[in-house]
Amino acid sequence: MHTQSLLAPAPVLGPKLIRAEILVVMSVSLGASALVAFVRLIGALTAPRELKGQQAVLVGSMAPGRPWLDLTLQLVQIAIAVAPVGLVAYLMVRSGESLRTIGADFRRPGGDLARGAVLAAVIGGSGLAFYLAVWALGVNLTVVPGQLPGVWWQVPVLLLAAAQNGLLEEVLVSGYLLHRLQQAGWGPGKALVVSSLLRGSYHLYQGFGGFAGNVVMGLVFGRMYQRWGRAMPLVVAHTLIDSVAFVGYAFLHGRVSWLP
Repeated sequence: MHTQSLLAPAPVLGPKLIRAEILVVMSVSLGASALVAFVRLIGALTAPRELKGQQAVLVGSMAPGRPWLDLTLQLVQIAIAVAPVGLVAYLMVRSGESLRTIGADFRRPGGDLARGAVLAAVIGGSGLAFYLAVWALGVNLTVVPGQLPGVWWQVPVLLLAAAQNGLLEEVLVSGYLLHRLQQAGWGPGKALVVSSLLRGSYHLYQGFGGFAGNVVMGLVFGRMYQRWGRAMPLVVAHTLIDSVAFVGYAFLHGRVSWLP
C-alpha cells in the first residue's frame, strides 16, 4: 500500500519555482503564440503591401474543398489549443489548489453570466469601434474573424473556437498568471501590467492596433479578476465577444459597407 505517499503534503511553491512554472506553461501556450505573432508582424511590416491591405485570418479553412477533413482538423486544432488549461489544472492540484481557486468553475452560474454579458457588451462595442479606427489609420491588418466554407458545421466550429479562446486566455492570463504572480510576491499593479502586455503580445500578428486594443482589454479583464477573484465571468465575456465577432462577420461580410 502507498498510504503514506497519498497523504503527503502538497509542495510549497517558492518564488523561483513559481517563475519556472509560469515559464514552462507559457512556453507551451500563449508565450509561444506571442513569439509567432511577433515574427508574423515583422513579416507583415516588411511585405510590399501596407498593413491594411493584408489579412489576419483568425479561423480559416484547413483543407479547402474537403469539408469533412476540414471539420476534423478544426476540432483537433481546438482540442490541442485548449490543452494548456488541463496542464494548469494539473499544476494547481499538485500545489494543493484547483481551478476553483481562481474561480474557473460553475459555482456561480447566474452571477458569472450576468457579469460576463455586461463586460462583453462594453468591451465588444468599444473594441469594434477601436478596430475600425486603427484599420482606417493603416496601423492594423484587416482582421478576418472567420473564413470557413458555408457548410452545416461553420457556425458550430466558430462558436467552439470562440469558447476555446475564452477558456484558454482567461484561465491562463487572467486567472492562473495573476494568481501565481501574487503568490510570488508581486504587487497587483505590476502583475496586471505584465499580464496585459502578454495578452497584447500574442495579438501582434493583427498589427499595432491589435496589440494596443488587447493590452487595454487585459487591463480591464485583469482588474476585474483581481476584484472578483473569479475567472469564469471573463471566460463568459471573452466567449461572447468572439462568438459575435466570428458569427457576425460570417453573416455580415460583403453585405454591409462599413465592415472591411
